[in-house]
Amino acid sequence: MSQLVPFAAQGAPATPGPVDLRSDTVTRPTPGMRAAMASAEVGDDVYAEDPTVNALEAEVAALFGHEAALFAPTGSMANQIAIQVLVPPGEELLCDADAHVVTYEIGAAAAIGGVSTRTWSPVGADLDPEVVAAMIRPDGYHAVPTRAIAVEQTHNRGGGGVIPLTALAELRRVADDAGIGLHCDGARIWHAHVADGVPLASYGELFDTLSVCLSKGLGAPAGSLVVGSAERIARARVIRKRMGGGMRQAGILAAAGRYALRQHVERLAEDHVRAARLAEALAPFGVLAGPVRTNIVPLDLTKCGFDAPELGAAARDRGVLVSVLGPRIARLVTHHDLDDAGVDRAVEVLTEIFRH
Repeated sequence: MSQLVPFAAQGAPATPGPVDLRSDTVTRPTPGMRAAMASAEVGDDVYAEDPTVNALEAEVAALFGHEAALFAPTGSMANQIAIQVLVPPGEELLCDADAHVVTYEIGAAAAIGGVSTRTWSPVGADLDPEVVAAMIRPDGYHAVPTRAIAVEQTHNRGGGGVIPLTALAELRRVADDAGIGLHCDGARIWHAHVADGVPLASYGELFDTLSVCLSKGLGAPAGSLVVGSAERIARARVIRKRMGGGMRQAGILAAAGRYALRQHVERLAEDHVRAARLAEALAPFGVLAGPVRTNIVPLDLTKCGFDAPELGAAARDRGVLVSVLGPRIARLVTHHDLDDAGVDRAVEVLTEIFRH
């Protein structure tokens, strides 16, 4: 395995601050967002008396064509609330083996909700509804019955891939035929909306519950929402309180989310263009793990002379931060704190590393 030459040894100039490509969660509130937070009207949300939270919940529910929504501190909590709404303890959720709900939520479905999970092989956005249909276990066979299916839009470990609306509609039919629920981990559903032009309400009508994130891509400092029917959201409110997610004057955070929805959705197209520039620059080195549709550039270093931790260390030494997801897997993510100059710098550094 070849060794990467330390940056200092090559005599390259230092850069003023790192170019951070680890995630779209590293963004900082903009001045306008901070102003909205500072002026937010607040109340006690545990009593459902915070007007800014109530307004955010109503707005997001309407965007997806559902009756209600519930503000939660994190995307993981929002996912787990939705899963518990759809799946009773001791029963089963089906999802992708690379899904966030089973990969990055540290066993919460089992540990907190008593939910059993079973997975299909990771395929990112290349979902085959018939494969999922064949996995569903009905009642009465002395096995764990399937109660819901979860999908991720866009798909994080699937390189920001967008599941086609036609596949999701077919999956809805599969769920209906089996009499089970369908959940969407829509942490980056805003990216899918911008990339494919699919209305948010068209996504919403396919799912019993959705979780949508305000701090991935949209730049809010915290917060996600569970979206669903009024009856399901009433149950979700109880689960949120049980999990410690009841907040008091949460309108300060909700104001950031409302600002993000007004100002930061359509600009996601800029992130997609910058991700495409990164992908184009790195394509000649044979390290792209798949097509780049949104703001995530997945890297597969299987054919390289160095591994992902070595890439991460070398890039960091040169002032570029990348996400190391495994021994040979890395990820670049564009976001609103990354401008064209940052992309130029990242291209310069990463291409230099891969040439060596």
